Amino acid sequence: MLDIIKPSGRVVLLGNEAIVRGAIESGIGFSSSYPGTPASEVGLSLAGIAKKIGIYFEWSTNEKTAFEAASGAAYCGVRSIVAMKHFGLNVASDSIFPVVYTGVNAGMVLMAADDPNGWSSAQSEQDSRYYSRISGIPTLEPSNPQECKDFTKIAFEISEKYKIPVFLRTTTKVSHAIGTVKLGKIKNGKITGRFIKSKKQFYNIKPNLQELHKKVIEKIGKIEKEYSKLNKIEGKEKGKIGIIANGVSYEYVKELFDKKAKIGKISLSYPLSRKFISNFIKGLNRIIVVEELEPIIENFVREVAKDENPKLKIYGKDILPRIGEYNLEILYSKLGKFFKLQKPKVDFEKHTKDVKKIKVPTRKPVMCPGCPHRSTFYAVKKVLGKNAIFAGDIGCYILGIFEPYEMQDFCISMGASAGISHGIKKVSKQKVVSFIGDSTFFHAGMPAILNLKHNNSNPLVIVMDNDITAMTGHQPHPGSGFTGMGIKNVPTKIDDVVKSFGVKNENVKVVNSFNQRELQKNVEELSKKNELAVIVSRGECRLLTKRKLRKEGKSFAKFQIDQKKCKKCGICTNEFACPAIQKDENGNYFINEDMCLGCGVCAQICPAKAIKVKT
Repeated sequence: MLDIIKPSGRVVLLGNEAIVRGAIESGIGFSSSYPGTPASEVGLSLAGIAKKIGIYFEWSTNEKTAFEAASGAAYCGVRSIVAMKHFGLNVASDSIFPVVYTGVNAGMVLMAADDPNGWSSAQSEQDSRYYSRISGIPTLEPSNPQECKDFTKIAFEISEKYKIPVFLRTTTKVSHAIGTVKLGKIKNGKITGRFIKSKKQFYNIKPNLQELHKKVIEKIGKIEKEYSKLNKIEGKEKGKIGIIANGVSYEYVKELFDKKAKIGKISLSYPLSRKFISNFIKGLNRIIVVEELEPIIENFVREVAKDENPKLKIYGKDILPRIGEYNLEILYSKLGKFFKLQKPKVDFEKHTKDVKKIKVPTRKPVMCPGCPHRSTFYAVKKVLGKNAIFAGDIGCYILGIFEPYEMQDFCISMGASAGISHGIKKVSKQKVVSFIGDSTFFHAGMPAILNLKHNNSNPLVIVMDNDITAMTGHQPHPGSGFTGMGIKNVPTKIDDVVKSFGVKNENVKVVNSFNQRELQKNVEELSKKNELAVIVSRGECRLLTKRKLRKEGKSFAKFQIDQKKCKKCGICTNEFACPAIQKDENGNYFINEDMCLGCGVCAQICPAKAIKVKT
């Protein structure tokens, strides 16, 4: 963390950390984010340095409010940066489009990370470059940590000069790449400003709306002419063939084909420079466009080639996959034939087939030992079995989709568990249980639950409250009791919010996640209600508890299994499935003390009462 604020020199940084360094070298005064991998480290880094360098940072309640807060600061002349993952871009899009029209009065950068291959995003492989085109927001795409820093500074330069927010788009491999970064000088920017009223700038209604739209188009045209220089031509032309690539794909292409082909690197992916593409394809008879996900650059190249080089043979998604990430292996196998590359010592295709033949046990992601969500899922399943529709949501509890819980029949987006539950209840008589996390509740769950109340819908809503945004690295939310800069505040109670919606007091229960008897009792009672009912299953993330105890010099109580009482029924491993409970080579069950986090739920569910605190 301290490397990010070193005054000079060279340091090793993640791509996300390098973006933060670029922001503070640009003199930001305001920063905001909502945690979402692969962008989380931008917010985490800003949270760690904000006080030290005298800037403001916040974890906002969702990406839309984060973007709006950063826009407000930029309206007042304070440079700002806002970071999110690609799904967050969807949430923020309502406000992104109009702010592009109004423009900003100081540099403003919107950083968003796409996730090809879905390493940390279960819902879809979204290509956010389409947002550039439908919103008119200039877009830069770095390919390595040094460019992450440098392009962030250029993004602020463009934004300030043309009074327009600029989109810095990364992918997982760029955000999480590690590399040496040459540092520049940290700039102390403005941290306070003033909003100046302007009908000409902020009235986005007819006829001024069309004037604002016209200005955006003019700005994009000027940015294309001035900053297309960021795109560059490298490599060596051989055999009238060229390769165009962007982002991390460029790094792979350069490594494999640097001296074998003419390479066009796209850094300014919107607006794409027609002149650059036209110059690049002159004299070529074949070109390969290498870009992950959608054929956005490829389609533009085809459009330009119709006029500039109509006989040009263009390859892209016809030979390269439209799904997942690219890597050296894929590009070697798909493009090697164009350059008569020697066959690699390793036969990639045979290797892949051989690996598939090996019966390696699959290891599914599991909830941590002592996780309060495991206890909640167990209680609900004990009461309702599989006789309900289980609506899932985004967070650690998405792991409930796996055996033995199988408590997530679908998972769509933040807050959608309650929203979709409403639709199911209105057209069927099925029992529906909507699981939603505490951070997700504040992010997008409140409108969905309010809609349930307003429209007399009656699923059972279970809020999994573990006091923190756990899955992305323990960032605080309005219920945590402290801000992103560590300032203590009064936590917002989820049950109070739900009651304020008009849900009856007797239909709102706060239950200790680690108390099986109370959990099952309340699930049994409230699941029979014919009106909206909400259970707040409250239990602190055990990893958070572990950190607190460690600071206090304390430790968890450890549990053990009495071998004389154990009936080897397997409930603790097969149904509750705590990873701390294991079997030895003789088939005896035991608790791994190094893994046990002392939640005590296993002792409650053991029918033989064989599990107890170790003395």
